[in-house]
Amino acid sequence: MNRKRIISISGFVGLLLILGLFIGAKKIDNIGRPINYRYSNLRSPFDNKTYPVKIPDSLDFAGESVPLFDFDVVERLDRELIVNTYWHSRTILILKEMKQIGSIIRPIMKRNGLPDDFIFLAVAESGLQNDVVSPSGATGIWQFVTGTGKNYGLQIDEFVDERLNYEKSTEAACEYLKESKERFGSWTLAAASFNMGQEGLSRSMKNQKVGSYYDLYLNNETSRYIFRILALKEVMKNPQSYGFYVSSTDLYPSLKYHTITIDSTINNLTEFAISQGTTYKYLKVFNPWMINTSLPNSDKKVYTIKIPEPEMVSNELEVTEPDNSSGQ
Repeated sequence: MNRKRIISISGFVGLLLILGLFIGAKKIDNIGRPINYRYSNLRSPFDNKTYPVKIPDSLDFAGESVPLFDFDVVERLDRELIVNTYWHSRTILILKEMKQIGSIIRPIMKRNGLPDDFIFLAVAESGLQNDVVSPSGATGIWQFVTGTGKNYGLQIDEFVDERLNYEKSTEAACEYLKESKERFGSWTLAAASFNMGQEGLSRSMKNQKVGSYYDLYLNNETSRYIFRILALKEVMKNPQSYGFYVSSTDLYPSLKYHTITIDSTINNLTEFAISQGTTYKYLKVFNPWMINTSLPNSDKKVYTIKIPEPEMVSNELEVTEPDNSSGQ
């Protein structure tokens, strides 16, 4: 066999190998997982192009249908789907946090008869970040302003901010939303009222003489609000269809702790934490509603405090013995 023939065969074999890799790239990603092209927004591994998002054929919020025959509804939904599909860092972070935060607030929502879709309202409000503070001072995962929080029974002062208490703020959110559902007759309108207030929504409905959120002309924030929730629900429930591959091992773990009740003043939270076998840092992480270095309690209010289980914290806590002379 002459040298030209050898080169020709070698080139042919090389071409076959390249074609094989090219075809394979259409079927699997770089770590061997099947690529789902159900939606056209996925970035192709072989052309590096970004595609628009395909609108689902049907969608609902809390069992209430979204009128996807309305061009304005479709365009508003499209905007929010694009934003949340291509806001990669935020969406990945929410997907990782959903298990941890959801394990706390979902049982409370269920016990209160609130549809599970309302967890995506919390996502829209805060991205499940408890330390988010809006320009108006709204705080916590449900983003209560001070006045509304106090109206729904949350303690908010220089020592305690129960808007940062996952359980109590969720109870307050459930109460607000159930009250709104009773008033407006719709979970969708109840969700909208959480953003613009019950009175503001009621005035808009009366002035415009319509009874559906999707028929209302509202301020920019509230007009996007339900569509942001819908988009987050769609992406969170079908992450791989939108290009997000988050395995179970990527998720943040559920918090493990035991609780104790206190009805007296704690003068020094650092010493209190050490007496409970933990540190000030972990006491704050598990109880972010304690916003100062002490917890006065002249009214003998009963507080439930979470103490992290040993497996959740550092194996070797470097602590000093508390100064017993200062007391609790």
